[in-house]
Amino acid sequence: MIWALLVLNTLGSTGAVTVVPIPRLVTQVLTMGALVLAFGLALLINTRLRVRPSAYLLLLTLMVLVSVIASANLESGFGALFRCARFAMFVGTLWLLTRWWDGTLTFVRHHIRVLAVVLLTVGLGALISPGLAFPDSYGGRLVGALWPLTAPQVGQYAAITAGLTLLLWLARRTDGRSAALIALPAIGMLLLSHTRTAAVGLVAALLAGGLSLTLTSARARKVFTWGVAVAGVAAVAAGPAVQAWFQRGQTEENFTNLTGRAKVWDALLAAPRTTSEYVFGVGLTDKSFDGLPIDSSWLAVYHEQGYLGVAILVAFLLTLVVVAALRPPSVSRSCAIFLIVYCLTTSYTEAGLGDASPYLLHLAVACALLARPATSEVVRA
Repeated sequence: MIWALLVLNTLGSTGAVTVVPIPRLVTQVLTMGALVLAFGLALLINTRLRVRPSAYLLLLTLMVLVSVIASANLESGFGALFRCARFAMFVGTLWLLTRWWDGTLTFVRHHIRVLAVVLLTVGLGALISPGLAFPDSYGGRLVGALWPLTAPQVGQYAAITAGLTLLLWLARRTDGRSAALIALPAIGMLLLSHTRTAAVGLVAALLAGGLSLTLTSARARKVFTWGVAVAGVAAVAAGPAVQAWFQRGQTEENFTNLTGRAKVWDALLAAPRTTSEYVFGVGLTDKSFDGLPIDSSWLAVYHEQGYLGVAILVAFLLTLVVVAALRPPSVSRSCAIFLIVYCLTTSYTEAGLGDASPYLLHLAVACALLARPATSEVVRA
């Protein structure tokens, strides 16, 4: 329940037009209320405040502190302080859940189930109102028609769900029927969302996680070998179709400047900043600059938390990479590698690593997978 509430909190409150119009204020109350309830439930089941050491969460806590310092001057308005409070409660809830981070697949299964429910709402929306689920305003891409989800969100959730499910199937931790019922519709939704970032992230993460899994799984070795061969032939045969899918009917100029992202990035980097803004940033915003989305975790963190925030971001990503590399081969490590590589790949064109977001939840699952088994003392607590 707590994990479902955390995912609900990170769904956001803006996106497509829904079948039943939901005022933005209502979605904001529901998402923020979900976080408050998640924090309360976490306190309820962990009344002694038992937590496990976590370098990832320690660095995220430092990120919260930097965000508060940057937001204190109200350069980004009172909304920045509200976002800081949300970020602090989000990280605090994760700290309370560390008591159950033990290196098992528990949180992977929680993550798949909750994201599968989110994707189910997307599928139901497409059945109820195809016109709203594939609006012309989004170029005919699949969006959420029951809850306001954007196409990139749909692609992200589909990629994570499909990738983790396939890894569990390769490791014989789930049967083929269950894997097909979850992974195949998720891949279909990813394709219908036309989310290039999620598609590239899925391929890169599956390659990394699959290679790790080949060290311990005969099925993974066999599937990986055949998969590479089939993918090579398919890439040649379906090259024009793949190219058309990636271009999404855009002009070459629009495609090369990453759908206008490069122009926003250049303007952001060229904008004058004070010494304080260089170090601490301008405080938490809605991840936009001059009214346009930044769409890059690195530049969003640079804008909001300055060079200090970027250093913290590098530190916790590097920590996860090093810990994953040092862990012995296992299905847990493979799933963790998948999540880390996906977040690293998509961080270039998607924002979210410097504030409460699905990406931080993905990395929290990776952290839970890389945690060592709980000691008897922690279990008794």
